[in-house]
Amino acid sequence: MSIETLTAAVRNIPDFPIKGIQFKDITTLFQSPMHLKELSDILYERYKNKGITKVVGIESRGFFMGPELAIRLNAGFVPIRKPGKLPYKVIEEKYTKEYGEDTIQIHEDAISGNDIVLIHDDLLATGGTMAAAYKLVKKMQAKKIYINFLIELEALNGRTLFPEDVEVSTILKYEI
Repeated sequence: MSIETLTAAVRNIPDFPIKGIQFKDITTLFQSPMHLKELSDILYERYKNKGITKVVGIESRGFFMGPELAIRLNAGFVPIRKPGKLPYKVIEEKYTKEYGEDTIQIHEDAISGNDIVLIHDDLLATGGTMAAAYKLVKKMQAKKIYINFLIELEALNGRTLFPEDVEVSTILKYEI
C-alpha cells in the first residue's frame, strides 16, 4: 500500500455542501479494511514516541480515526463537538469557516496542564475549525499540542493559522 493508493481512493464530490466547494469524501478510505489499516498504521507510527496522553477528535469526521489512534497510543479520547452535544460544563470557541460561521465546545475538565495532546480531524482546508480547536486546547494549558489531518488542501494555505512551534502533519495532500 502507498500514499498514492490512498490518495487515489478518496472520492471528489463537486459542489458539496455548497456550490464551489470540492468536497474530499474519505468514506471510500474507510470502506476498505486495507486502507483503514494503512491509515491507522501511518498515524500510529507518526505519534507512537511523542508521549501523547489525549487524542482530541473534532466532530464528526475526527471521530473516525481519533478513538482508534487513542487506543493504539494508550491515550484518552476527547471529543470536540457542536453546541448542545456535550452533557457537562463546556468552554467554546466561535470561528469562521469557508462556508459560514460556527462554534465548537469541549468539556472544561477534558485536558490538564500535564497532557500532551494530538488534535485530529479529517481535512485541512482554510483551517478555521482546527484553529478554533487549537485555541480551546491552548486555553486548557496542555503541556504540548500536535495537530494532524488525514487530508490537506495545500492551495488554501490553512497551515498559516498555526504557530510555527506547533507540528502540523497530514497524510494525503491535494492542490485543491
